[in-house]
Amino acid sequence: MVSTFPNASADLSRVRLDIRSIHPQIIEWRRIIHQKPELAFKEEITSKFVSQKLQEWGIEHQTGIAKTGVVAIIKGNKTQSSNRVLAIRADMDALPVEELNEVSYKSQHQGIMHACGHDGHTAVALGTAYYLQQHRDSFNGTVKIIFQPAEEGPGGAKPMIEAGVLKNPDVDAIIGLHLWNNLPLGTLGVRGGALMAAVESFRCTILGKGGHGAMPHQTVDSVVVAAQIVNSLQTIVSRNVSPIDSAVVTVGELHAGTKGNIIADTARMSGTVRYFNPEFKGFIQERLEQIIAGICQINNANYDLEYWGLYPPTINDNGMAELVRSVAEEVVETPLGVVPECQTMGGEDMSYFLQEVPGCYFFLGSANPEKDLAYPHHHPRFDFDEAALAMGVEMFVRCVEKYFN
Repeated sequence: MVSTFPNASADLSRVRLDIRSIHPQIIEWRRIIHQKPELAFKEEITSKFVSQKLQEWGIEHQTGIAKTGVVAIIKGNKTQSSNRVLAIRADMDALPVEELNEVSYKSQHQGIMHACGHDGHTAVALGTAYYLQQHRDSFNGTVKIIFQPAEEGPGGAKPMIEAGVLKNPDVDAIIGLHLWNNLPLGTLGVRGGALMAAVESFRCTILGKGGHGAMPHQTVDSVVVAAQIVNSLQTIVSRNVSPIDSAVVTVGELHAGTKGNIIADTARMSGTVRYFNPEFKGFIQERLEQIIAGICQINNANYDLEYWGLYPPTINDNGMAELVRSVAEEVVETPLGVVPECQTMGGEDMSYFLQEVPGCYFFLGSANPEKDLAYPHHHPRFDFDEAALAMGVEMFVRCVEKYFN
């Protein structure tokens, strides 16, 4: 693959020896999970594997939360006691993608693969759980590790919250990471405020009047109406959103017609809306329908519109982001190191946790072009440099120690 990345760094010298010593096991856990990928709310094999490991290590945990979620509780026993609770979140689900990688740990489930790194997230959380259980005298609070289903949709965070995952004991703050092939190994992206965008979707059917392509005056051409709508929807961002803000309105599907000389009576389109600013909630939806309704009216067409939100924007607490940034400076050291303004219009249901308690979600660089490990997320050849797994555990452990101590 052609890449513009700087050289990736696999230097683990800043990862403590005890974590480096279990790095081979963390890689093994990741590969076991990778071979048995499961879709949203069907992560039964993965959930069972996580539970078996936690039980083997004597870690208190609950299963079956929001169907397949698992929550582990690890209490520190450092002399100075604390009632604070820090949560760590990891997602477990895979994607409906047929894997094209020819590796020993290739997916064994046809049409399903871990194409976004969630297998790595689960393995990092397991490594963190194992280390903390063995070193409970290194922190003086309670760590709650949340293994979450269904991040890829329809979303498992909200059902877990509704099931009380942030209660008993009450969580004071939360952190999470995403292995990120948009950054090279040895870097980390973190920022206060919006990190990832809100995700909203729409479907619209234009209802016109079909007829002969040579007699358009007898018809209401749904294709012409749809084309005007697609173009006009772009004015929402270009003329209704401040240039200082960021938003996206994308029409990803447009289907109409059956033959070149037949004017189609219906046209169907669907798309996605993304934004960082929570104040845009409801505004883009309203403006989108105004445009569709107006264009349909002047063309004597009708429409049927569905619009729904998936995830709100992922907004980090400034204080927790500063904690993660300070830890990252101790763990990563490359020409880029910590990338402070890393953002994406991708969405994440970690956002629901961050609406409930202060926290920080961050990106851990995992791409290594020299090993052909730089394919983008959701690609059938996605994979990452597994050196990032040890860095992830080190990051989580240091965040725990710094948060409590």
